[in-house]
Amino acid sequence: MRCEVERVTDMMNRRTFLETASASACFTILPRHVLGGSGVVPPSDKITLAHIGTGTQGLREMPRLMAIPEIQIVAVCDPSKHAIGYRDWGRDDLLNELRTVLDKPGWMAGTEGTVPGGRDVAKDFVETHYAAEQPGGAFKGCASYADFRELLDKEKDVDAVKIMTPDHLHGIISIASMKRGKHVIMHKPIANRLQEAKLVIDTARETRVATHFMPWEANGSMDQVMAWINGGAIGDLREIHNWTNRPVWPQYTSVPTATTPVPEGFDWDLWLGPEAERPYSPDYTHMVFRGWYDFGGGSMADMGHYSLWTVFNALELGSPISVEPTLTHTCGLKNGIAFTVNNDFSFPTASTVRFKYPASGKRPAVDLVWYDGGMRPPTPEELQIDNEELPIEGMMFVGSKGKILAGFQLEDPHLIPQGRMPKDLVAPVRARGQRGAVSSGMRQWIGAVRGGPQSPSSFLNAGPISEAVNLYAVALRTGKKLLYDGQSQKVTNVAEAGKYLSREYRKGWDPRAQ
Repeated sequence: MRCEVERVTDMMNRRTFLETASASACFTILPRHVLGGSGVVPPSDKITLAHIGTGTQGLREMPRLMAIPEIQIVAVCDPSKHAIGYRDWGRDDLLNELRTVLDKPGWMAGTEGTVPGGRDVAKDFVETHYAAEQPGGAFKGCASYADFRELLDKEKDVDAVKIMTPDHLHGIISIASMKRGKHVIMHKPIANRLQEAKLVIDTARETRVATHFMPWEANGSMDQVMAWINGGAIGDLREIHNWTNRPVWPQYTSVPTATTPVPEGFDWDLWLGPEAERPYSPDYTHMVFRGWYDFGGGSMADMGHYSLWTVFNALELGSPISVEPTLTHTCGLKNGIAFTVNNDFSFPTASTVRFKYPASGKRPAVDLVWYDGGMRPPTPEELQIDNEELPIEGMMFVGSKGKILAGFQLEDPHLIPQGRMPKDLVAPVRARGQRGAVSSGMRQWIGAVRGGPQSPSSFLNAGPISEAVNLYAVALRTGKKLLYDGQSQKVTNVAEAGKYLSREYRKGWDPRAQ
């Protein structure tokens, strides 16, 4: 461990570098090979980062950061201390994945059969990883917190945060971090309330910190699709259809009523954050949170950011003028009498939501239709000619004279039927980043942290897609067609919808007062 004087000196050097590297033409950094070998980044050059959210997805994402030489994780934060109650899609899959990253088959020996999670596991993973880079093979430089507010108060020299919490905490944590001058990396959604998402984006604009919204990395290219649309290959664009196999988690049809003790080391009050108090239930937390209106954003928040952000950009989709839902419902029996459950608490098992967007420039008015829970558009006649069916997940662009079919994230775009495809054309394949490789989005974010321009993945570019994802939830919650005024951000025809555009904050949790 370094002495306090050395730590403060490094902090000052790092801050000086981050604030002046791009602005000062005469500022000189010694070549890295002089400071410790080719590819080695000196401590004063590193972006120090606090990782907030250490559940299963947080742990999966952590190795991607630690593979980037310019970033050093110096703190972890989560309301859960121990690996208790986590769920996953395989019992030991994540544990074995982390062991492979560390090249330590015996890491966390004795925990087999328990899904990893919590800040103790994350802290040990970080320190074990960095220890391998030290001459003595030891490292104890990662702090641990339950409350992100305490972290922000005490770790004042941290440069950035990465937010991997449940959806209802994204807006709260990112706003608090940006107001303290921290750069932010965040998973989707930006917030699970429309007005809170707008506040996040406004705060990013006001504070001018560097932000990176992670779904950007997964979006495919619209270049070939736009070339066909602009070239008249399908006539006037009328509809975009996007369908997913989500949800792949339980969708609950009743509010938990069983009395369950809070797990040891789990701060339930911190996990609830801004949402109303209620008894603890494992059916709210960890993997299943996204199915609840209070805590998640549903299937579109989970997957729509990955597929549609680039579509919104290419077609210049702003605010919709209407949002119309079709959704499943649940029935029950009480004293032998059937009834329909009034579900204002969880997303439906399946839905279709149609967004209408007005004409813009040369583009005519267009409908965007989202499907989840196994719903898909009808099989088009063009596919029947090829004796094919729609895939389980996909995207389709419908024009007045033809159609373009692609994978869910725009993989392999092609005109249908296949006989319409130009003989000499090979549709581009979206290049997926290899695990451990530094993505272009992260490279651009690192450049923005060091004073360069905001990256395309900035929160500032995610307004329209965030608006759509949150209106999807409002439409499903009301079960009614909504007429929407994007200028005022108000639903003009359904009074009850207004209360779902924002949230009622518990005392001490309003981000506007932070």
